[in-house]
Amino acid sequence: MAKTRHLLGLSGGKDSSALAVYMRQKHPEIDMEYYFTDTGKELPEVYDFLGKLEGYLGKEIIRLNYDRDFDYWIQLYDHYLPSPRQRWCTVNMKLKPFEKWIKPTLDSGGKIVSYVGIRADEPERTGYVSKKDGISIRMPFREDGLNKPDIKQILEESGVGFPAYYKWRSRSGCTFCFFQRKIEWVRLMQEHPDAFQEAVDYEKNAIDHDSPFTWTEGESLLDLCKKERVEQIERDHAIKLRKEEARIRSNPLLDDEDFDKNDIDELYGDEEGGGACLVCHK
Repeated sequence: MAKTRHLLGLSGGKDSSALAVYMRQKHPEIDMEYYFTDTGKELPEVYDFLGKLEGYLGKEIIRLNYDRDFDYWIQLYDHYLPSPRQRWCTVNMKLKPFEKWIKPTLDSGGKIVSYVGIRADEPERTGYVSKKDGISIRMPFREDGLNKPDIKQILEESGVGFPAYYKWRSRSGCTFCFFQRKIEWVRLMQEHPDAFQEAVDYEKNAIDHDSPFTWTEGESLLDLCKKERVEQIERDHAIKLRKEEARIRSNPLLDDEDFDKNDIDELYGDEEGGGACLVCHK
């Protein structure tokens, strides 16, 4: 009899983590396999949070590691940095390890059910889509009508809580994710200076090899980290924060308790994740 595997990918983000908690609570009969595709360039807060989540689930979170690291791939791509238009990092370091992992199951005629943490209040998105037969996608939050406040409630009531990086960053994913906003690069420099310096070094090497991309659009990290520029980015962010707080206070239909000043996506009025790959930030 062909085997059916139920898989739930964890990015270290709030939605996929809440989905893992939700499925354990609501559907303990499902033999769920939890996995995390590790690029080796994740924030330390992500690894700490995954350990905490693993304790709650009472089950191992399988780490998928591709046999070639970021340094290999950036050389293969002529030292060009990945970008929103060239997401070779996601393809090679996130999707391919997953496809390699499930290949024996599909080759033997088995089925894969992949669970994705897309909520009911998000734009129409599908998550990972494969052209291979035998893979189906489930979105329990959308199916059950769960929205962003529900995800917060699930994480808080379970005791798992939120990853610590949400205090200064809106996404999981690599330390040098090119979808970070300017203020998040500043905070990376402040919170993890070694990781920021590594990103600077990758960028300098890419520029030396005539790469058309920098990590953040329109300026290099060397320019961004200058004292005057950092002060400007922080001032601009503070102004935006004050305007949003004033807008909420002046509108009786809005509850200021629902406004999270650390939710950078919400503050900037952007699509959640700022367009980042779902497999990375959910």
